[in-house]
Amino acid sequence: MVRRNAERRATLLDASIDVLAREGARGLTFRAVDQQAGVPAGTASNYFANRDDILKQAGERVYERLLDEAVVADGRTGPRDRARVVELMHALVDRVAAFPTGFLALLELRLEATRRPELREVLTRRIRADVEFNVAHHEESGLPGDGTTVVLLWLALNWLIMERLTLPDLFTDRQRRDLVTALVDRLLAGRPDEPSNPFRAGS
Repeated sequence: MVRRNAERRATLLDASIDVLAREGARGLTFRAVDQQAGVPAGTASNYFANRDDILKQAGERVYERLLDEAVVADGRTGPRDRARVVELMHALVDRVAAFPTGFLALLELRLEATRRPELREVLTRRIRADVEFNVAHHEESGLPGDGTTVVLLWLALNWLIMERLTLPDLFTDRQRRDLVTALVDRLLAGRPDEPSNPFRAGS
């Protein structure tokens, strides 16, 4: 029963992500989630205390779906050079863009977080953990670049993905690929000798 409940909760959260991406935060209601999930009316209200609860858990669910252990392991293989970083960044952009509802739902959640302190706290904690994980993973991998490089890539690529999903005709696929390659090349060409990490504890 516990597993069944966990699976049903995941189904409802996936439905909430779809609703957020399509209708925005204002369209996220228990009824909309039930309809999207194809479950009887009243199901979502049995799993979530209120609308704030769905919003917070939806943010966590997006990252659960984005975290691919196979991709993480793949980042530890191959050469340890700039070309490999370029390859991994292209793969990252494509992987996130392949889950458009998740990224768009996160944009909606970020906007909603400006009006909901508890949601802002949840998103800050979760996204900070994601950034710190990526920094640590990169530093352990032996790839070129330091913590600052990773954070700068994260910031720039997030905006590039947003452009790709919200204004798909702004850049061509070739232009986007060239921009990712140029971003990595320029950041690594100008990297400092001493590693730094703006997300390190206490900074």
